[in-house]
Amino acid sequence: MDAPSLLGPVGERVPDVQRIAVLRANALGDFIFTLPALEALRAAYPSAEIVLLGAPWHATLWRDRPGPVDRVLVVPPAPGIRDPAPDEAGPAMDDFLAAAREERFDLALQLHGGGGNSNPVVAALGARVTAGLRAEDAPPLDRWIRYVYYQHEVIRYLEVVGLVGAPATTIIPALTVTDADRAEARQVLGEPGLPRVALHPGATDTRRRWPPERFGEVARALVGDGYEVLVTGTPAEREVVEAVVAAAGVPVRPQVGTLSLGGLAACYAGCALMVSNDTGPLHLAAAVGAPTVGVYWIGNLINGATPLRARHRPIASWTTHCPVCGVDCTPGIYPHRPGDGDCPHRDSFVADVPSVEVVEAARDLLGG
Repeated sequence: MDAPSLLGPVGERVPDVQRIAVLRANALGDFIFTLPALEALRAAYPSAEIVLLGAPWHATLWRDRPGPVDRVLVVPPAPGIRDPAPDEAGPAMDDFLAAAREERFDLALQLHGGGGNSNPVVAALGARVTAGLRAEDAPPLDRWIRYVYYQHEVIRYLEVVGLVGAPATTIIPALTVTDADRAEARQVLGEPGLPRVALHPGATDTRRRWPPERFGEVARALVGDGYEVLVTGTPAEREVVEAVVAAAGVPVRPQVGTLSLGGLAACYAGCALMVSNDTGPLHLAAAVGAPTVGVYWIGNLINGATPLRARHRPIASWTTHCPVCGVDCTPGIYPHRPGDGDCPHRDSFVADVPSVEVVEAARDLLGG
């Protein structure tokens, strides 16, 4: 082991590394959590090309964007890797891996999860050294660390890159906003007449959604305080955005699918505050420098909430049993252990968070 670093000892650096593959092909927030690990790789291997094995949206986001990713290879949809995009056509996994082996990766890293599905993909890249996470049912890589559910995601991936001699340089995810992003946001939103606040009431998992009427209460309070309120959402979240607009009862600006991901990053960077469920846009807003108030289920707060409090206020619900059937849905320390709660219901686990607490946190961050 080399000398201790910010997070403790790191492994030996691999010599003569020219190309590094990193598998991380899932959702926006999941990717934001890996940015410090990618920065650590860039610092440890400054002359190496870092190639992200990701989804189509990763390729779009990283086009002409400064940062630790040099290039994106779109990995095909596969169980446990990623879901297919609408009307997506591409190579089969075997063909993709055959082409990827021609890249002659020196390092291949799995920053994707427990490894049951992802470790075989990383091992099949043919890299000189592989490293990543390993749950109990996953095959090992050359260097690996045990996947344990309750660990902050940023630290989890920093420990993985530490296995190949890349000590942490930061624990704070940061994403560069480009001039093109800002131009798009200005074209869509115009110049602000009042300071802006963004609300994001959606989340892919409906158990992480705070009720629309509570977001409406927040919107009403902040409009009354003199802020312009944007309500952002994807096309799939149009219904919940419309519910927030109706509940607010005051003029707010819905923005459903009007901005690309880069334009959305610029939008959030220009806001005085972002209030959101625990979902990708919340973590994107924090990564571009916006103060945030996030509504979290307690388990997700442990794994994903920023530790900073000067600019961020995570607010937790302590609900652990399904509000419909009462099953304990708290994940076990290791995957697939009792306590994971085999429950079919998807009612909100964060509905008990009071709106007054969110409004107070928002006003505190906005300066009273």
